[in-house]
Amino acid sequence: MMERREFMKKTAWTGLVLSSPATLSWAQDPETSEKRHNPLPRRGYGSSEPLSIIGFGGIVVMNAEPAHAARVVARAVDRGVNYFDVAPTYGDAQDKLGPALEPYRDRVFLACKTTRRDKAGAEEELNDSLKKLRTDHFDLYQLHALSTMEDLDKASGPGGALETFVQAREAGKIRHIGFSAHSAEVALAAMDRFDFDSILFPFNFVCWHEAQFGPQVLAKAKEKNVARLALKAMAYSPWPENAQRDAYPKCWYQPVADPELARKAVRFTLSLDITAAIPPGEETLFEMALDIAENFQPLSPEEEENVKKLAQGVKPIFRLSA
Repeated sequence: MMERREFMKKTAWTGLVLSSPATLSWAQDPETSEKRHNPLPRRGYGSSEPLSIIGFGGIVVMNAEPAHAARVVARAVDRGVNYFDVAPTYGDAQDKLGPALEPYRDRVFLACKTTRRDKAGAEEELNDSLKKLRTDHFDLYQLHALSTMEDLDKASGPGGALETFVQAREAGKIRHIGFSAHSAEVALAAMDRFDFDSILFPFNFVCWHEAQFGPQVLAKAKEKNVARLALKAMAYSPWPENAQRDAYPKCWYQPVADPELARKAVRFTLSLDITAAIPPGEETLFEMALDIAENFQPLSPEEEENVKKLAQGVKPIFRLSA
């Protein structure tokens, strides 16, 4: 078995050269396109709605040519992905995902978000997103990136964004209401403040073991019967100073790109009581997550102990507030 120090060193640097601009993307490579794959397993969103255990983050098609975006989406659907998530803050991702996803809209669960915390702003952004994504409704609409109690107070107070959410649900523009957060404290408070259908949160092996960031949120969500969706399953640590980031320009954190560690990282997150995980917005990492998930097996107790050891000494990208 590879020694931990060697494993961490390999993880920290081989990921930076795993792919390059000259490498064919998985949607372009004929060998990848023709390879037979098992359909992705699915789990219930709440009490129904079977979703693929790997979701498609809209950042994957950000800055892509329209024809390429269409190929990437078609390939994802072909592999069994039926959960797509996007947001206005993802550059031109909505503009690219809308036309690419349109042929499959009645077969997928489409989630979107807003960073607007006021009622009028949220309504404006909701309608703009519906137009760009060429749909008359979202299956899930979320408060995006709740970070502070002030965020939550504005969104949930009088004249706040949640008033738009409730009215839009009554009008059939959205089916489920959720939120994403990068703060455990705010996430816990949000679930006490409003009857959300789901939470999108960083459930990640390093944060979980090194910062105890995540267990309390998962437990609260289960207690409240809030569906759990995962972010950052393949996050490792903040980028080292002066690191070469060209291979992964869409990742603000250093991703897990070593295949062996990536397998453990994705399986760790999917072994939790969650519905699905959204990988980073890089095509190569998205493909890697699909390959890992199509034959998913939960971590054994021995593997869980190994993952815990691999997280030791690694700087997490999120911590609990002091």
